[in-house]
Amino acid sequence: MLFDNFTLILLAVIATATLLPAQGQGAEFFNGLTVAAIALLFFMHGAKLSRQAIIAGATHWRLHLLVFGCTFVMFPLLGLAAKPLLLPLLGEKLYMGVLFLCVLPGTVQSAIAFTALAGGNVPAAVCSASASSILGIILTPLLVALLMQVDASEGSSPLSSIGAISMQLLLPFVLGHSLRPLIGRWVDKHKKQLSRLDQTSILLVVYTALSASVVEGLWHTVSPMALTLLTGVCCLLLAVVLLLTAWLGRSFGFSREDQITIVFGGSKKSMATGVPMAQVLFAGPLLGPALLPLMIFHQIQLMVCAVMAQHYARQGAGLTATD
Repeated sequence: MLFDNFTLILLAVIATATLLPAQGQGAEFFNGLTVAAIALLFFMHGAKLSRQAIIAGATHWRLHLLVFGCTFVMFPLLGLAAKPLLLPLLGEKLYMGVLFLCVLPGTVQSAIAFTALAGGNVPAAVCSASASSILGIILTPLLVALLMQVDASEGSSPLSSIGAISMQLLLPFVLGHSLRPLIGRWVDKHKKQLSRLDQTSILLVVYTALSASVVEGLWHTVSPMALTLLTGVCCLLLAVVLLLTAWLGRSFGFSREDQITIVFGGSKKSMATGVPMAQVLFAGPLLGPALLPLMIFHQIQLMVCAVMAQHYARQGAGLTATD
């Protein structure tokens, strides 16, 4: 199914935030709840990351360099190269959202899940995805300041943004990983249940951030035609990146398993990391347009990568049968 339960619930959350946005004391309550949910989410991400996975994956330094290059170099360059086309097509605010999407780190949970389903190099995917998430805490605010030429949030410097994002994301991650010797066995045993925490946290963050944007007049500035064009842009961007990551993996002579890891690690962008980052980096009316490309791209990447992972799995089964 292209539209899974999470996608349908996300659409319902967007509709709820549009019709019943959190305001006043309700907004303050959801803001506090969101901060706690994101901290818990990254605490669990840290607790899931085993030392064995780090050691097993860290030796693939060529793979990691390529994935990081796709995430933090190729993506931003594509966003900049498309500026002459996208700026008049989408307008300045939505184009800034597309550029913000391009500088975000990759996903952790879904990149690993799709790599495992497709028969790729899972230890390398764990190491690469986790490192991308950590590096993004520093690189994303710097790239936003560099590529957008001005700080997106009024009165905020890149260093202060890095500090705020580190406190919200990196500190819980490090704390969770440091406590893995005590809670790691319990975390590994309840992976399926904890995966719901990822989705619940994302839904909560989307509702809170989108509510603030709706109150600021988001849907008065973004027309249905603009949303349609933005969806087309996200589809095209994902298609180009998937083709480039697949081509680069083959060109550099990586094994089939590593090529799968490169495709799923280098083409995905994280909503769990991106939404709280946007809340720190973007002020007022800029927040909504900054989040729309990410929300659209995130759903498209899940749908497309699910189909691709199944194709890789069938292809791998065929190769095994032939051998």
